[in-house]
Amino acid sequence: MPSGSGEGESERDFSLEEIEDAVVDGDSPISTGTARSALRHRTFRIVYLGAFASNIGTWMQNVVLGAYAYDITHSSTFVGVIIFAQLGPALLLAAVGGLIADKVDRKKFLILLSMEQLVFSLGVAWVVRAHSPSHALLVVMVVLVGVGSAMFGPAYAAILPALVGRTDLPGAISLNSAQMNASRVIGPVIGSVAYHLVGPAWVFVGNAVTYLFVVASLMIVTLPLLPTVTLHASRWRELTAGLTTARADRVVGRCLVTVFVFSLLALAFLGQMPVVAAHNLGINPKSTNYGVLYASFGTGALFGAISIGTVFAHTSKPMIVRVSLLGYAVTLTGFALLRQAMPAYFVVAILGAFYFAFITALNTALQARLENAVRGRVMALWIMGFGGTVAIGNLVAGPIVAAIGITSVLIFGAGVALLLFWYADLRENVAHAGELEVGLAQ
Repeated sequence: MPSGSGEGESERDFSLEEIEDAVVDGDSPISTGTARSALRHRTFRIVYLGAFASNIGTWMQNVVLGAYAYDITHSSTFVGVIIFAQLGPALLLAAVGGLIADKVDRKKFLILLSMEQLVFSLGVAWVVRAHSPSHALLVVMVVLVGVGSAMFGPAYAAILPALVGRTDLPGAISLNSAQMNASRVIGPVIGSVAYHLVGPAWVFVGNAVTYLFVVASLMIVTLPLLPTVTLHASRWRELTAGLTTARADRVVGRCLVTVFVFSLLALAFLGQMPVVAAHNLGINPKSTNYGVLYASFGTGALFGAISIGTVFAHTSKPMIVRVSLLGYAVTLTGFALLRQAMPAYFVVAILGAFYFAFITALNTALQARLENAVRGRVMALWIMGFGGTVAIGNLVAGPIVAAIGITSVLIFGAGVALLLFWYADLRENVAHAGELEVGLAQ
């Protein structure tokens, strides 16, 4: 990390944490770069748990929104519109959020964005309480939740290195992916049961309440200060600094292209899961079984993500990226061809494991290359690819699914993953890869 007051404060905090952990863990050595090593940092633990609680609420809302949209319209196109409303703002506002995150107090910024999402999640609940809710107003409220989420993502990603240091960053990224996917397991189960018992409005109210957990966690910690960076560039150059970094660094550029293409063309099954469940597997999207299907995917994704910071902590991340893409392509093809619910629960879990092993390894490879001065803006591009292009993919996929069926769309996505298996070569011995091995060894 660059030198500055923030780093000195971080080092003092770390020494206190070492004393605390010595009492708890005794003299047992902890390998750097692992999930366990990242958890030694007290501030990281607190922020991590707050984000975990909030993400449970987010996935309660996400899974119910898709099911609710399909339930009131029976239209794959409207499901695509809702997914676009959720994730589309990331295409325009993630870069703005990344720039702001590199310029302001990230703690205050994250609290503000959490409160914005809380307010408009209550707005979603207010809309759906009606017997015949306005589809247009529902989309508007979901978009406004998405606005806060779009800017929250890069700001949150940018604080991770300050919480754990560069050497423990791979473990922190693995844990962050793991909590996202643990919430994919817990949230859909709670959401689907609550949807059945009390209706969608109370699910969205519950999500609003969970934003208070991340607000509380941020308020009780002191985040390390950012080092002062003097930039002599126009606002446009500052805004596009992430693109400049991607063009200058082959590994960063290839990571971003991979996540953009994958999210755009190979992830239709996520947004269209209610359609897959209803048409291919005979599962009612309003049923508890649908929640179990989504939770099965999340369980696999959880194991895939946490494996990068545990079992595969010291395994080549470029190799994991390519192996996972190949496994994803094969498993998605099998999932597309299934017509029974029981085997689908197991296959979708394997699919989730490959998906998030790939995403976590790719994210780790990317972040190992970044300097703090531009981290927020580069991670904004990652959020745009990881979330924003999923919105476009689902918006386009909706009418295509209606025309040719969900199975063909899923098999096409598997073919895209297979092509990316060839493209996503991040090895050091590829020309101009530079210092990849050093970065990934951390």
